[in-house]
Amino acid sequence: MNQKQMDVLELLKRNPYLSQQEMAETLNISRPALANLISTMMKSGQILGRAYILPEEGTVICIGGANVDRKFRISKKAEMGTSNPASTVSSVGGVARNIAENLGRLGHQAKLLSVAGQDPDWQMIEAASAPYMGLELTKNDAAYTTGSYTAVLEPDGEMILALADMAVYDQMTPEFIGRSEHALLSAEMLVLDLNCPEDTVEYVRELAKTRGLKLAVIPVSAPKMDRLGKDLSGISWLILNQDEAEKYLSTTIDSRESWEQAATDLIARGAEHVVVTAGSKGVIAAAEGSIKHYESISPAVIVDVTGAGDAFSSGIIHGSLAGEGLDEIVRTGLMNATKTLESNATVRSELSVRQLKNELEELQ
Repeated sequence: MNQKQMDVLELLKRNPYLSQQEMAETLNISRPALANLISTMMKSGQILGRAYILPEEGTVICIGGANVDRKFRISKKAEMGTSNPASTVSSVGGVARNIAENLGRLGHQAKLLSVAGQDPDWQMIEAASAPYMGLELTKNDAAYTTGSYTAVLEPDGEMILALADMAVYDQMTPEFIGRSEHALLSAEMLVLDLNCPEDTVEYVRELAKTRGLKLAVIPVSAPKMDRLGKDLSGISWLILNQDEAEKYLSTTIDSRESWEQAATDLIARGAEHVVVTAGSKGVIAAAEGSIKHYESISPAVIVDVTGAGDAFSSGIIHGSLAGEGLDEIVRTGLMNATKTLESNATVRSELSVRQLKNELEELQ
């Protein structure tokens, strides 16, 4: 080995998780020159096995669902047991994917870790998602059908019924997620939705806990709360709605006191921050030793409720990554959710850092 190769090995012995840029700066060489060094050392067997470095820091890896959403809006109030005239709109969705797009539009380096088929639905997802997130961690398998979500909406946009075909996510096993562990360990934050199986949720939580990673968990729906274990340590942000909190805690939230108690109980189980939403009633946000209620921000008009929850979670994550205080973090989530309610898109097309900042300033 020459001296530069010896220096690389010494750096990796001291810290195997250095990025290429950090190594290049330490060795006072260019990053392309370092990449050539690494390539030569791998070919000669001087570096073996798993990834020798981590990808660039600053990424947010969103783990979970990537679906096609189909929305049927009926023209008059629903009548059960008969045919209802309706219009149909198809768009891409999935909690993890929606959050990744929100974050990508807000300037973050987002990546999607998911599974999907090799079908027209995936082609639709890929075309819509690629401009805002990396898709290289997602696996496509022709043996499975891409996830889908179908919602039936009243004329005013309120949801009557939703149907989810999510069997493909059973393939998101700990072994599958573990193949991307090197990327997970480099991420600034992990975002996990509960489309993932229970053992996968536990794997990611334990990884975050033992390696000191930031982790946000988004439940998806009350029926999937049984995928979240009793130990919440390692979770930086648990963002859930009233129904999901009730299901998880086997309780009823029917007052401000019971609402606050639910958040307190979730903190007691180990989560660092807990946010429990209740629609127009606002939000309870809690951390160790503190709890606070925030009023909702009323939309000018509700066009479509689909995607508003994901927009709220994305605003929370964005504010957290920006280093904002809790008040500003929650306000950012509320504003992004409100503006999404006013849009017919699952992720509003006008979203950007500047746009969201202007909207928050106008609120003041």
